[in-house]
Formats: sequence, structure tokens, C-alpha cells
Amino acid sequence: MPVKIRLTRRGRKKAPFYHIVIADSRAPRDGRYIESIGKYNPLTNPATIELDFDKALDWLLKGAQPTDTCRSILSYKGVMMKKHLLEGVKKGAFNEEQAEEKFQSWLQEKGNKIQTKIDGLQQGEDADAKKRLDAETKVREARAEELAKRNAEAAAAEAKANAPKEEETPEVADEVTEEKAPEAENKEQAPQA
Repeated sequence: MPVKIRLTRRGRKKAPFYHIVIADSRAPRDGRYIESIGKYNPLTNPATIELDFDKALDWLLKGAQPTDTCRSILSYKGVMMKKHLLEGVKKGAFNEEQAEEKFQSWLQEKGNKIQTKIDGLQQGEDADAKKRLDAETKVREARAEELAKRNAEAAAAEAKANAPKEEETPEVADEVTEEKAPEAENKEQAPQA
């Protein structure tokens, strides 16, 4: 029976995540499988991979063939490297302690690369957030200046509108007193005549 390490799709439409399974190569993609050894979510950045390292290595050593995507996932997690080192031990190229040292140094380098990527993504997100905040602050300040300008213009127009009304009232009063004054003179002159 040809055994494959492959992905089965789960999740809803346009939001997939996958289970990493050991399955007969003749079984349908989402059909029956022998064993589930992990999960893979490509929507996160970096992709989230949960893998049972020992089971994956065991199945590889038994002869299970990974698909292309699964091969990349297994390489990313170090299963393929471990298999390579174990085959080197079988051939007598080096002993188990040297193989374990090489594997641990490889894991450390890989962890550093992953952490660097995560840090870079975080810094990029922080920089984008700062740019958006600065742009929003500029827009807010421009709106505040425009609003202050409108308020100043409205206050000036209101003051202009109020100021002439106050000046017109005394002029009208002066005109009235001037009109009353000649009448009063006429009244005084009339009795004399």
C-alpha cells in the first residue's frame, strides 16, 4: 500500500486550514486517512504549523512519501534534516552525538531566522500604524484650523452685524431730537405773535 503524507482541507470557503495526515495515496483528498500528525494554517504570517515531530519522522523512516507542500512543511520544521542526519549515522559518516549537535545548531539558526522575520513584521506593522496616526493627526489639525478660521470669520461677521445696529440707534435718536427741536421753537414763537 503506497502511503503518502499530505494535506486534507478544512475550514470554510476562502478561509482554509489543513490537517497533515498519513493516508493511502488512492484515497480521496478529504477522505479516509490512517493518522493525523499535525495542522497547517497558511493564512497567518508566518504560517502556523503544529506538527508531531516524532510521528512524522517515524512515518518518513517507514517509507511514506510526502507531497510537495508537505515536504516543504517538513523541511521547515526540521523533520527532513533529522531524517538526513539519521541516514548519515546509518552509513557511518558520523555518530549520533555529532548528528544531534548538527541538528540542534540547525534548529537554533532556523529559530533565529523565524524570530527575525516575526520582529521585522512587527516593526513594519508598528511603522504603518505610526504613519496612519501621523496622517490622521495632520487631517485633524487641518480640520481644527479650518473650523477655527470659520468661527473667527463668523464672529467677525456677527460683530460687524451688531456694531452698525448700535451706531444707528444714536443717529436715529439725534435725528428725532433735531426734528422735535424745531417744533418746540415753533410752539414758543407762536404765542409771541
